[in-house]
Amino acid sequence: MPEREKRVGFAAFLNLAFTVLEIVGGLWTNSLAILSDALHDFGDSVALLASWIFEREAKRSPDENRTFGYQRLSLFSALFSASILIGGSVVIILQAIPRLLNPETVNATGMVGIAVIGIVFNGAGFLLLKKGESLNEKVLSWHLLEDVLGWAGILVGGVIIYYWQFYLLDPIMTIGLTAFILYNVTKSLKEAINILLQGVPKHINLEAVKADITAIEGVIELHDIHIWSLEGETDVFTAHIVMDDETIKKPEPTMQLIKKILMQKHHIEHSTLEVETKYECSGMVCTERHPNNKKQPPENSSS
Repeated sequence: MPEREKRVGFAAFLNLAFTVLEIVGGLWTNSLAILSDALHDFGDSVALLASWIFEREAKRSPDENRTFGYQRLSLFSALFSASILIGGSVVIILQAIPRLLNPETVNATGMVGIAVIGIVFNGAGFLLLKKGESLNEKVLSWHLLEDVLGWAGILVGGVIIYYWQFYLLDPIMTIGLTAFILYNVTKSLKEAINILLQGVPKHINLEAVKADITAIEGVIELHDIHIWSLEGETDVFTAHIVMDDETIKKPEPTMQLIKKILMQKHHIEHSTLEVETKYECSGMVCTERHPNNKKQPPENSSS
């Protein structure tokens, strides 16, 4: 079983097991922070289980219907998880607002005990997923980091409530911690949407890619550049490369150099290059520049 799949599967098991304990503890302590986190953890468990299934399917080899394979299932999982998290956060905040006006008594001792268990369970899951590089694992790690921070806040809040009976702190903690993580997971959701729209991944500098390629001897320019990512890890590059008269005679070494630079400097694994002379131009950009789609070479030059 791939390491990524193992990490997601184990995190799903931890989260689901703790959710059951959390619901019981929330009812016992009458803590909105714990009950709200139980609702949130239930959403996390659903998202983690779906992610585990998606991760397994994402490993399927390319076929005649999916020539790129099924790697983007991991991306859909990230979108699904982020949506669950955002929806749950909104519900939590809406539940906490009435308690700001009418605070209720909570079992502070029980809050502290459950908080310690929560930090251990969710902390283990977060550290496990934090090792991953995929966007899916990043989003899922935010799920669990939210819970780690939430339980740390509940631990501190439980101590304060125990000594000072400041019950208003329960809904205040709920709103503050949820808003913080909601902000961070929204950034991951924005990145996932950018990938779905085949935007340039945020870790790739398009201008730097252009500069590195045009700096190669024999390369005049490049156009019709497209850079996108399948799921946040596997990046794809296509472009039309215009070479000078000498280089175009034996373009293979230059093409291999371009691919090497793309791989080593920009971590682009898949690249497709179309080679052109300065007299022949194809593609969308050239169609716009030259309606006849061709520039004739001088009469004394050889084609």
